[in-house]
Order: sequence, then structure tokens, then C-alpha cells
Amino acid sequence: MNTLVAVHGGGGGGWNWDDVVELIKTRGYDTAVVDQLPSIGTDPDALGDLYADADYVRKVVDAVDGPVSLVAHSYGGMVITELADHPAVRHSVYVAAYWPERGQSMMDMLGDEVPDFIEAHDDGTLGFIDDFEMVRQVLFADIDKDRAAAIHRRLLPQSASSVTTPSTAPERTHPTTFVITERDQLFPPAAQEGMAQRADHVVRLATSHTPMFAAPEQLASIIIGTLNGD
Repeated sequence: MNTLVAVHGGGGGGWNWDDVVELIKTRGYDTAVVDQLPSIGTDPDALGDLYADADYVRKVVDAVDGPVSLVAHSYGGMVITELADHPAVRHSVYVAAYWPERGQSMMDMLGDEVPDFIEAHDDGTLGFIDDFEMVRQVLFADIDKDRAAAIHRRLLPQSASSVTTPSTAPERTHPTTFVITERDQLFPPAAQEGMAQRADHVVRLATSHTPMFAAPEQLASIIIGTLNGD
């Protein structure tokens, strides 16, 4: 049986996975959640890039006793791609997550343009704009407004270098699952479909970009399948 290692997306933290992890833990599975990627935080001088994030997740995986299912959301897909050849990882799950090819950065996949709901700061960081309604529409239009507002307030800046660093994308040594979010306003489903063509398994959820908030039970069930080796 695999242990879940969950990686959050851009601007977020391990708390993004609270609902899903709780459901998985109640089923008797072991979990390890990446609390905060080094590229994300309030001190711009202390923030790392994609490789720092990958090194951090690698240490989390190395600390697990046994095989791992590595699950990532959004930007987190960039990070887990760096661990494609890690011997402990038996399955990777991309949840509306960016899956680069070798030499490709996240900015490359965004067409070298910062989206309207992201702003670039003079200190070398990127962050979600203060316009809650716009952010809500692209991230979590399908969850309660009060909860969406609370999540928006918790989002943190991220280093610009994390999205401009090219992926090393080592040769993958394990199967993958791609979860496509069909009502996604941030990561177009058509683009997700293109990346998902490389996956061994493809699952579709009728949610926004954040199914961990909108459909935690469904997402937990998908992940549990990988923990069982399905």
C-alpha cells in the first residue's frame, strides 16, 4: 500500500489538502503533506525556485518508509515532474496540474504572459490580485462564497523564478493519472486534455480549478485507487 504525499499549488499551502487528506486518513491510509513549498511565502529574499521546491518535496518523499503516490495540484505538477524517476514513487497524480516536457517552464505553457488574475511585483514575486470576484471565478466559483473569501485571504506570493525555471523532466519510471477539471476557468480543459494524453489514466471531474474544495470525496476516491496500486 502506498503512502500519499500531497503537493499544493501556487500561492497555497498544505492546508489546501485538508479535506481530502482527512477523508483518506479515515480510510486507514498513511499521508504526508508538503506544508509550504520554498517558492511561496511573505519574504521575497528567502524564496526559492522550481528546483528548490523539488528538493524540498524529494526530502519529504525520502522520509516516507515505503512506496509513495505523489499527488499535486496546479503549479505542483511542475514540482512532481522533477521526481519522475524517484525510486520510491509508484504513481503520480496530476490534479489540474501543469505537466511540462523537458526544458519547458510554466511560463512557457502560459504563453509567456502573466494571466489577468496574477500581478507581478517589483520584489520579484507574483501574486493573485485583490479582486476577490475575479479570483473566485477562476479558482473556485463552485464553492461557498464565504469559504472562497477565506481561502483567497490565505494565498501568498510566489517567486517569479519558480515559473520561469525550465523543467528537467527526467524519464518517468512509474504510471500517472491526470485529473481534468471540466469547468476550469484558470487552466483551460482543452489544454489539460493535451497534457493528459501522456497519462496512463485520465479522470474527469465537473469542477472548477480546485476540486479539493469543490469535490473532496470524489478526489479522495481517485487518489485512494492509486494508493491501492490501481
